[in-house]
This record gives sequence, structure tokens and C-alpha cells, in this order.
Amino acid sequence: MTYEDILYQVKDGAAWITINRPEKYNAFRGQTCEELIHAFNKAGWDKSVGVIVLTGAGDKAFCTGGDQSAHEGQYDGRGTIGLPMEDLHSIMRDVPKPVIARVQGFAIGGGNVLATICDMTIASEKAVFGQVGPKVGSVDPGYGTAFLARVVGEKKAREIWYMCRRYSAQEALEMGLANKVVPHDQLDAEVDAWCAEIMEKSPTALALAKRSFNMDTEHQRGIAGLGMLGLSLYYDTDESKEGGVAFREKRKPDFRKFAK
Repeated sequence: MTYEDILYQVKDGAAWITINRPEKYNAFRGQTCEELIHAFNKAGWDKSVGVIVLTGAGDKAFCTGGDQSAHEGQYDGRGTIGLPMEDLHSIMRDVPKPVIARVQGFAIGGGNVLATICDMTIASEKAVFGQVGPKVGSVDPGYGTAFLARVVGEKKAREIWYMCRRYSAQEALEMGLANKVVPHDQLDAEVDAWCAEIMEKSPTALALAKRSFNMDTEHQRGIAGLGMLGLSLYYDTDESKEGGVAFREKRKPDFRKFAK
């Protein structure tokens, strides 16, 4: 596969997968997801690779979720909601290697979900985390909610989704959403250091550890499948469409008129 939306590089045993859409704040469309799935598979089964780093191009954003300009009622890819999110989330968990999120800017919406699913997160002090789904007529009814609750706790996860606030890197660290926060100019060096440490470890032991961790939340894959089906039906409603239209028109959405 020829990549158009991402960059792929292997250095010192670490595969760096970079969403390369900085003009869109590294928001993903269907093609982006397809390329990410391919790259994770490529890195996951390359015996020379011991760790995978997921990041975004530029300094502004790690990833800001689905590209709303590609969401005119439906995204442009395949999958239950027009984006193969179930496949992408699954391959990130299924690859037998640690995945590190390198968060240098905004990790918002679906980007926050990607950072949550990664095994570990290293953030710049400039990083910002948060959810926007209920503000734009959307939600992640799978790993983005259920697994987030395992990471930060039920009360905090519900706050994140219900309130759609933004959280600093330090707040993310305190709630367990990030493992380490460093000055912006030290981010790459810190990520490289973590990768080097991982490369010294037994790859089989790491693979077993990752699968063991995943087993405790494996039932959430089924929750995600059912949830995404419900989400696909929700996307066809006027209530959901109001969120996308309001976002593109740069106004506050009026969801209450759809309350039954």
C-alpha cells in the first residue's frame, strides 16, 4: 500500500506511525484509518520491530478524531459507521508489541480514544486531551467509553464524556491518561528513551503481558461492535446531523429541539 495520509518509519527497532494531515489537525478520514490499519499490521508482524509509536505531524495536534469535512452524513471509508474504527482499535490492541502514543498537541475526540487505547502515553506539556462527541452529535460507544473508565475511573470518564471539557497534560497525568509529561522540546528524546528500554526486554514476554492485560477487557470488543451499530443508526437522525451542520457553520448546535 502507498501511504498518502500517514508516514511510516522504522528507527532503532521502533516503528513510528505518523498521521500526516497537519492542515486538518491530523483528523482522520476513511483512507487514513485504512492506512493506519495496514501500518499497524506491518509493524506488528515485523520481527525487527519491538515497539510502535503513534503520533501526528506538526506541533498542533496528535489527532482530533474524525474529519468533519468528510462527514456529510457519512464518512468516506468502510465499516459500520463509514470509518473502520472497530478494525483500527482492534489492531492496536492485537499487535503483540507495546504501542506508545506520542502526544505533542491536541488529542481530542477520536484522537483521545486512540491515545487511550495505546499501551502507554508520553505527552508534551503543551498537550491537550478531551472529548467532543456529545457537542457534535457523536460518541464512541466502545473502547472510547468503556475502556476509558478502566483507565481513569468511572466518575472521571463520565465527566470527560458528559462535559466535553479539555484537560492539560498535567491533568491527564494525574488521572492516569498519560504516563509521563515532559517539556515540549524533550518529547522525542523521552519517547526514544522509552523505546530503547523496551527494546532491551523479551519480545515474547511483552507479547504475553499485553495479551494478558487485554484479556481483562476483551469483552469490550463486543460492546464496541454493538455500540458502533447503534451509532450508525444515530448518525442517520436529524439530531446527530445537527451537530455536524452546526460545527461546519461555526455555531452552537440546538439539540434540545430533538428531545423526545
